[in-house]
Amino acid sequence: MGKSRHLLTQQWQNKARALPSLLEAGLEDLASGLESGLFTSVDLVKAYIARIDEVNSTLRMVTQINPDALSIAAELDTARTAGTNHGPLHGIPILLKDSIATGDKMENTAGSYALLGARVPEPSTVAAKLKEAGAIILGKTSLSQWANFRSFNSSNGWSAIGGQTEGAYYPRQDPSGSSSGSGVATALGLALAAIGTETDGSIISPANVNNVVGIKPTVGLTSRYMVVPVSEHQDTVGPMARSVKDAAYILSAIAGKDPKDNYTSAIPFETIPDYVAACDPSALSGKRIGVPRNVIRYWFHGSPEMDPIMTAFNAALNTLRASNATVVDDLILPGYEPLLAGGFETVVVEADFVTNLAGYFSKLAANPHNITSLADLQSFTQSHPFEGFPERDTLIWEEALRLGHGNDSPLFWSNYTAQLYYAGPLGITGALANHSLDALVLPTEFVWTLPAVLGAPVVTVPLGKFPQGTSKVRNRFGNLVTTAPNVPFGISFFAERFSEEKLIGLAYAFEQRTKVRATVEPYIKPKTELADVITEGIRLAAQQKGAIERTDIWMESSL
Repeated sequence: MGKSRHLLTQQWQNKARALPSLLEAGLEDLASGLESGLFTSVDLVKAYIARIDEVNSTLRMVTQINPDALSIAAELDTARTAGTNHGPLHGIPILLKDSIATGDKMENTAGSYALLGARVPEPSTVAAKLKEAGAIILGKTSLSQWANFRSFNSSNGWSAIGGQTEGAYYPRQDPSGSSSGSGVATALGLALAAIGTETDGSIISPANVNNVVGIKPTVGLTSRYMVVPVSEHQDTVGPMARSVKDAAYILSAIAGKDPKDNYTSAIPFETIPDYVAACDPSALSGKRIGVPRNVIRYWFHGSPEMDPIMTAFNAALNTLRASNATVVDDLILPGYEPLLAGGFETVVVEADFVTNLAGYFSKLAANPHNITSLADLQSFTQSHPFEGFPERDTLIWEEALRLGHGNDSPLFWSNYTAQLYYAGPLGITGALANHSLDALVLPTEFVWTLPAVLGAPVVTVPLGKFPQGTSKVRNRFGNLVTTAPNVPFGISFFAERFSEEKLIGLAYAFEQRTKVRATVEPYIKPKTELADVITEGIRLAAQQKGAIERTDIWMESSL
């Protein structure tokens, strides 16, 4: 028996060594392990929940766990055993931002008590597509309340319901926003990936500082139906993952036309491109990449704390050249400064919010606080004891209400057409055409407004981190650290609308040449791995059989 027991133990150790590390595991690693029977989706869900429990009290990135996650995982395991496989995401846990309705037992709050207890008529299209693809919606991630569209005096990652989310690369790190929890959870391997939303920077900015990949899709490539809105002209839903390929898999699952979001009717192709196939390590070869230096100069005035970003970015341009890409440097986008100076985006987004928020409330199946307008929401927020008012103001809403109109006003359209002109012909599309470019590239720190107002896509990948000796800089609210040693930063590729396939290829080729993400370690990370969950499951099963003392049965049941 002793020899047999030793052999079984050795076999278990070999199996445990084959299990992927959840901090870095990619979709193909997990899918392969599930398909081969190395572990189950139930094991994955248990491991991810344990990992969330380890760090959530410190970083507060997850607001809800799906109470049905384990039963859904068990159903998907049974389906797999019976020969049914829904595709690459079958049985894979994904987290969703707490503004994307799931239509199950979980709330959809945007971080506010105003939506606590509200019920949606059905899941968001994005959640429905993920379920159809076999993904397990594991839970909801925290966000900057109302997608960072409430206060001029608040902090990224704060919401009344979720508290203050923090990044994992420096104590009290600003996680950026508004998809703060999605960025932090993805970075720490609390699910395969997470879904975020963006109006202006809310996917790519948290991806930037959390050392992950973010894809901000073209407005209209992914449906916004039953997603708490800010701006119908700028809102988009996209993936945050630890690799470009994983993000591409998820984008493939959630993209597509939806009659419930008429913006998706603008998709120019009947079949969604194969974003995973676009992940070609030679994709940079022969491409022309432009660098709009006037955008960098607008924000970067020789500030010492930005030096590491610019040093890494200039080195990245050499990586592009070494990949047989042509770098067209020192471009001027003449519309950039007029765009920022004109204040067009402020009018567009505020007017959209007045209209779109009322539209969301009107669709609710249950609206416990009977809020139907922005004015109602402001009154509720200012009077509710847990909404953080007046320390965290509502000045963005007050400004929106002072406009006196929604997005059906001529004043709206004059601002909207102006921003399209400055960001398009005098910005992104003009530069692409005038210099025969495939894409533009910038440090992610400087990129978001132009693509945001044009509704164009961006893909950001890790580029580096602030070195030891970097001076610590706090946010304006004073509670978080924005710049410090080990805080990550990224690089972004962007181009015209519906150019995701091309941008994913460029970002993947850069990622594969540099592999920066693996060089930046979180200061805090969960320890639970699949082996811990599987071993505990075996022990409990053996205990229930009254066989806890029989190591041979315990070990044999795992092989």
